[in-house]
Amino acid sequence: MSTEETFAEAEINPDGSTSGGPDVGPDGSSGDEGIPEGAGMPAGPEGMDPAVYVVGAFALLLALCGLIYFLRRKRRRDLGFDDADDLFSSLDGKEFNLNLPDEVEEYYQVKGECEDAGWEPGQGNANASPEGPGRRLAQALMKRCIADVPLLQFMQRESPGMNRLYAQSMCSVKQWRSFQTAESLVTAEVDEVRAEADEIEPGWSQVIWRQAFQYHTMLKNRQEAERKAMAQMAERKKLEEDKVAAIKNKADSERKRIDDAEKAAQELIQMEEREKSSKSSFSGKDNGIKKGFLNSKKK
Repeated sequence: MSTEETFAEAEINPDGSTSGGPDVGPDGSSGDEGIPEGAGMPAGPEGMDPAVYVVGAFALLLALCGLIYFLRRKRRRDLGFDDADDLFSSLDGKEFNLNLPDEVEEYYQVKGECEDAGWEPGQGNANASPEGPGRRLAQALMKRCIADVPLLQFMQRESPGMNRLYAQSMCSVKQWRSFQTAESLVTAEVDEVRAEADEIEPGWSQVIWRQAFQYHTMLKNRQEAERKAMAQMAERKKLEEDKVAAIKNKADSERKRIDDAEKAAQELIQMEEREKSSKSSFSGKDNGIKKGFLNSKKK
């Protein structure tokens, strides 16, 4: 619509105002300019209840936590652990609070006694005299070394898993520090044993741990064989006892059967005797009493 048509539709009032056309102010501007933008329209996002945002944020947080939990469990399964609870319970920091065996302190006591007896480090020939202090000290060190073997085997089993967990940020700081402390303890013990071995017999440090593992395996196999032998002996003893008990039970059952049969026979004999006695009392004995009574009356 043109400007001329717009003014043609407008009606001019006597006071100079217009009607029927657009609402124009005294300055020629439209009256719509004073109306706020969006007035009369439905409320948009600015009018939404803040509680909706809180609920939405909480739901988003739960979904994020669930996703993190799923990813952590998947990572543990990839590492070979099926149950996260079993993983952390088996790798609890307390498990790495290792202590050296008593054989360590016993070795140093023997060493002091050998030094008092004239032994000096580096003399060598520990096997020269079976009763000498060098021989005694070598035996004490080997005993200590064998007692250390289970600690080394434990750390060898746990070290790869703990290193993988640490690399994946899946173990606590307490667990990792406890593992490092135990690892340092065992490493120091290995080095100390090697140093003592060279003092007793130069060059012994190169083979002492291999010998200790061999002796430990031999002792373990011997103990296992003894355990199996004792278990077999106990099993045989139990079988013999069961056999004797079965024979005794059978004999007791047979004796009871015989006693019951004899008792039944005695009861049967007594019953027959009672029947005979009852029959005789109603036959001969009663007639004799009646006859005597009649005879005495006639007299």
